[in-house]
Amino acid sequence: MSASSKTGFSTKCVHGRKHTDKHDPHGRKPFGTVSTPIFMSSTFAFESVEHGAKIFAGESKDYTYTRIGNPTTAALESEVAFLEGAERGLALASGMAAVSHLTFHLVKPGEKFLYAKTLYGGTFAFFSHVCESHFKMKPIVIDATNLDEVAAAIDKDTKMLFIETPSNPTLALIDIAGCAEIARKHGVPLVVDNTFATPYLQNPIEFGADYVLHSLTKYLGGHGDLVGGLVVGSEENMARLHKDIYVDVGGCLSPFNAWLVLRGIRTLPARMDRHCKSAMEIAQFLSFHPKVEQVFYPGLRSNPDYHLAVKQMRNFGGMVSFLVKGGREAAAKMADNAKLWTLAVSLGDVDSLLSVPASTTHSTYSNEELRAAGIDPGLIRLSVGLEDVDDLIEDLRDALRTI
Repeated sequence: MSASSKTGFSTKCVHGRKHTDKHDPHGRKPFGTVSTPIFMSSTFAFESVEHGAKIFAGESKDYTYTRIGNPTTAALESEVAFLEGAERGLALASGMAAVSHLTFHLVKPGEKFLYAKTLYGGTFAFFSHVCESHFKMKPIVIDATNLDEVAAAIDKDTKMLFIETPSNPTLALIDIAGCAEIARKHGVPLVVDNTFATPYLQNPIEFGADYVLHSLTKYLGGHGDLVGGLVVGSEENMARLHKDIYVDVGGCLSPFNAWLVLRGIRTLPARMDRHCKSAMEIAQFLSFHPKVEQVFYPGLRSNPDYHLAVKQMRNFGGMVSFLVKGGREAAAKMADNAKLWTLAVSLGDVDSLLSVPASTTHSTYSNEELRAAGIDPGLIRLSVGLEDVDDLIEDLRDALRTI
């Protein structure tokens, strides 16, 4: 039996919608699998020429070709939509494939859209460089933490409002409900990148978002062994995205990677609880360290976004950012001397990862854009893993001694 919408989140993650062969929506012969099967097939046989014609005419929902749809990928799409409180999802080959496919669907050449100034560097580069220079769109960057600025920038000609909260890498929060209310007045779809929070900590659909986006590479996969992306929304919106862009642009996720994410989701609550608990302890440790200038973590009561975090998140996440005294050079020295923390980009892994965003993930920003986004060249971003937190803190303490 699959989990219902009234069961607890951990039960939903473990039992979900039970995408086994026994529950195949097309009634094919079951084998009684407990784990979702991996359908590693590029194409699917028709029962007859007439059967194939019906599928391509939209009169049958049977599978034809994995670029168009695959049972394993469909199971993942359904699962994440279920966890987010949405009606349908679409899985793609990367988080950036999810961003680009959705943007191509919502915004046409010559049309404008708004995006928050502090985003993942790849998203920022796509919006600020690719969309304008290659597709003649009109991207407008705004401070989405300021609802007055959002309201002043949006109008009936705006085709998308895109935000990320908590933001990468400053962990600044954006009021989802506030943005949704403004966007709704103008008929503008609100897109929320929920990668940092995951469905376990935050559900933007509940606050009025039209689309929610994830990099599956991060917490949903959880083990640093796959790349993927996913968008969820209403059945109507996602059907249009699938028909208008997804099928012909071709950014589909491989069935094996879809299966890896399905496996990762089963342990998501347990992992996120540990990530959050350790991140809070690390943020508190750093807050009192004499060589740390500032700590960015929404769970700290001293954080200006603390009350918003309590309002729209169930816990505060596994990401911590901080500034060391001495700027970029001190940050580089500290990062180079960390032993237990892996110096690498990405996040949400079981391994603890450390990076200097201005030099890596956010090097797509100019120096002026970094300042505007509040990304200091010496900012260090931590993705807190599942190691013993005392060991992680001791390693940070040793690395900070080298400054």
